[in-house]
Amino acid sequence: MSETRTPQMRAVSQDTAGGPDVLKVITTDRPVPGPTEILVRVHAAGVNPTDWKTRAQGAFLTGAEAPFTLGFDVSGVVEEVGPGVTVLAPGDRVFGMPRFPHPAGAYADYVTAPARHFAPLPAGLDHLQGAALPLASLTAWQALVDTANVQPGARVLIHAAAGGVGHLAVQIAKSRGAYVIGTARQAKHDFLRGLGADELVDYTQQDFAETVRDIDVVLDTISGDYGARSLRTLRPGGTLVSILPLDDSFPAAQAREAGIRAGFMLVEPDQAGLRAVADLVNSGKLQVKVDTVLPLEEAAKAHTLGETGRTTGKIVLSVAP
Repeated sequence: MSETRTPQMRAVSQDTAGGPDVLKVITTDRPVPGPTEILVRVHAAGVNPTDWKTRAQGAFLTGAEAPFTLGFDVSGVVEEVGPGVTVLAPGDRVFGMPRFPHPAGAYADYVTAPARHFAPLPAGLDHLQGAALPLASLTAWQALVDTANVQPGARVLIHAAAGGVGHLAVQIAKSRGAYVIGTARQAKHDFLRGLGADELVDYTQQDFAETVRDIDVVLDTISGDYGARSLRTLRPGGTLVSILPLDDSFPAAQAREAGIRAGFMLVEPDQAGLRAVADLVNSGKLQVKVDTVLPLEEAAKAHTLGETGRTTGKIVLSVAP
């Protein structure tokens, strides 16, 4: 009797925390979808700051121990569905941010995850663009819409506006009718004006805290002292959303006295949010900037590039041929 072999796949794995050189391509068993799960053939995987932080520190958000496969952003095609799945079917083009903050294993040929952690990929996007969207766009959507409830006419300040989250946040805020101010280097101002930014501050030449006033909502994608400095820009009753933990020096009492709501937000898997983002893409109100595309085998190079902090938009790994 012949032995049935488990199908194999490529994955980028690490046995220990460290620099980009700890990432290596291995061959491993292809996963099998369980109840309510789908198996996705990964065509492209997005690269995010949380990826290189996890690589360097270990799975700091969940405590998962190495070895593990990085990657949270997936764009691909449904290969199989597990028992009970009704919302997606084999052959569907999908994008998503499955299992976050637990490692989803997107740097691989296949992933399994709950079906409702994915949504149909907008018709006009290829998989490279699709992989650039989920984590960054959901972060911006959940911060500006679900948390801050940005309304028409609101004055919104977005830090690192040309970054992965920032450039999508500019467009999401504009789609809500906001007046958008962004911080970015001068070289990126034309790009951001093209996305609809109303005002831009070159943080290398001037202190935004000295020049920007009457802000309703701040999206802080940097942390450090940016949170404390941003308080000076906010109106009483405003909102500061940080996508990183606020620095220990953040003056929480001062914020409360001014009636300012301030806190740290961690993005969550969210099919409704993905569908809302897809609607913006389909209506022409949201476009994603892919800065660099590298093959799966060059994940370490992608991390080295990302850690420079100088990319505009997103880095993406091409996985399927």
